[in-house]
Amino acid sequence: MEKVRIDKWLWAARFYKTRNLAKQAIEGGKVHAGGQRVKPSKDIAVDQVITLRQGWDEKTIVVVALSDQRRSAAQAAALYRETEDSIAAREARAQQRKALGGAGALSEGRPSKKQRRQIHQFVNKQRFIDKQRGDAGD
Repeated sequence: MEKVRIDKWLWAARFYKTRNLAKQAIEGGKVHAGGQRVKPSKDIAVDQVITLRQGWDEKTIVVVALSDQRRSAAQAAALYRETEDSIAAREARAQQRKALGGAGALSEGRPSKKQRRQIHQFVNKQRFIDKQRGDAGD
C-alpha cells in the first residue's frame, strides 16, 4: 500500500471515532500535513509529518505504516510515532492546566436563577450610574 486518504488513515489509526469526524476535523483546519492545511482526500505516505489538534492537545506525529482498515488499538498505535518534542510540549501544557486548577476552563453552563438575578441587578445599577453621569454632564 503506497498511499491512503488522510481521513481514512486518521480513522484507522484511531484518532477519530468515525471517518466523518476525521473529515470534519480536517475541514475545520485541525489537521496539517507537512505544515499545510489538507483536504480529506489528500493521500499520505510513510514518513510524512502530520500535526493534529484534539481538544486541548496538539500532537505532531510521523506516519510509520499505512492502513485503510480500523483494527485493534495496538495495531493502530503501530501506524504512527509521536515526536519527542510533541510529547514534551503536551505534558507541559497539561501541567499548566493542572496548575491553573480549572481557572482557565470554560464556563460551567447557564447561570442559575440566583446568578441571573445578580447579573440583572448589576447591569441595572450600571445603567442607572451611566444615566446619572449623562444627566449631570448636561
